[in-house]
Amino acid sequence: MQIKIINKSTHELPNYETIASAGMDLRANITEPITLNPLERTIVKTGLFIELPIGYEAQVRPRSGLAAKKGITVLNSPGTVDADYRGEIGVILVNLSNEPFVIENGERIAQLVIAKHERAEWQEVTELSETSRGEGGFGSTGVK
Repeated sequence: MQIKIINKSTHELPNYETIASAGMDLRANITEPITLNPLERTIVKTGLFIELPIGYEAQVRPRSGLAAKKGITVLNSPGTVDADYRGEIGVILVNLSNEPFVIENGERIAQLVIAKHERAEWQEVTELSETSRGEGGFGSTGVK
């Protein structure tokens, strides 16, 4: 699938690192470093603008290494870029560590996954079918 992209950043286009990668790394496109203090959040611009086909979304997800090693994650994970959005892709990062984190220009800050989705149509009813789980909520499936 081809997706139209405008790259106003100073970096190469996002790409898949391996043949089996689901996501492409997004890089910070900033003019000066940003210090993200513990529990602080900020929107980091990427310089990328995309045009997705209807029926697709771009999911902005955390990078596992950044989350595990530095406590940096995407706050609204996954963030969704809708097919009709034409603005710059920004990433809402939050620092969940106890140490300040400095975001440098070009740093890989998140990953982008292109995903197909369905549109639902509600069918209003008065009752739902029975299941073995029923109304059991969090932890009701035997997870201990």
